[in-house]
Amino acid sequence: MQTLKILSDIWKSGAEMNLNPDGQIELKNHQLVPTETMKAAESIFPEIEKWFRSWQGASSVEITLQKILHQFCGWQHNEKLNEWLCSEIDSLLLFDEWMISLTRNGWNDMYDDYRKFENNESKVIAQEVYRLACVYTKRK
Repeated sequence: MQTLKILSDIWKSGAEMNLNPDGQIELKNHQLVPTETMKAAESIFPEIEKWFRSWQGASSVEITLQKILHQFCGWQHNEKLNEWLCSEIDSLLLFDEWMISLTRNGWNDMYDDYRKFENNESKVIAQEVYRLACVYTKRK
């Protein structure tokens, strides 16, 4: 089973899984996670840990795009991002353009880490999405 599929199931259950400040995997509200999801997570724990660690040192642009994607997929809710994307249609359309650019590079499964499909075009679009998010945040 794919790492992001299991993580999305954990997040959608209402639990939170992330790296804590000590660099350890932390699972909050574990009692909300279905037993079969927990078993699946345990069976691929090294891959889950590797995925989380792969985000250490990520840029603000990369983190923002990850959060938007997770909001868009319904995995992790972010009210501020949701408000922005619902009120700024041009930003939402630009995010859509970013996803289309990844699709042209072979990304066709939301449970596949999109970073493998980035290129110069998608990075330029991502930078603009991030800029618009910053502009919106400063206005609010």
